Amino acid sequence: MELAGLSVAQAVAKMYPLQSHPRVLVVAGPGNNGGDALVAARHLFFFGYQPTVLYPKRPAKSLFAGLVRQLENLGVPFVGDAGAAVQQADVVLDGIFGFSFSGDVRPPFDSIIKTLNDVGRPICSIDIPSGWDVEKGNVSGIGLAPDSLVSLT
Repeated sequence: MELAGLSVAQAVAKMYPLQSHPRVLVVAGPGNNGGDALVAARHLFFFGYQPTVLYPKRPAKSLFAGLVRQLENLGVPFVGDAGAAVQQADVVLDGIFGFSFSGDVRPPFDSIIKTLNDVGRPICSIDIPSGWDVEKGNVSGIGLAPDSLVSLT
């Protein structure tokens, strides 16, 4: 997770330079993809970016609690409203769902994905756009439509 998050942060920094995209909304889901996003947020902070984290469904695992604590100790803000947060962002890092996602997108992620799609900020997805089936694509039609994708496999 540490190497994945660092790789994601480096890719974001390469595609979305600090000078033009300093404010990054990091949207983290409850699984390992979300953990990668949290680690990336920490590295982006150290690269000089201003990450804000939307993490609506936090697992009880100590690994994820530790990643949250690290970001809180750095003063990285956590927010609960996707609409307001994305309005303030220059780019969105999508770490909601990864390769293991299947089925329908359920609350609260359905409305978050809709909001991210509607606002039109550049989106960088980790591994796969959230809401997509890994083999069939955006079957439901509500998955994210990212501008870029960081593949870690």
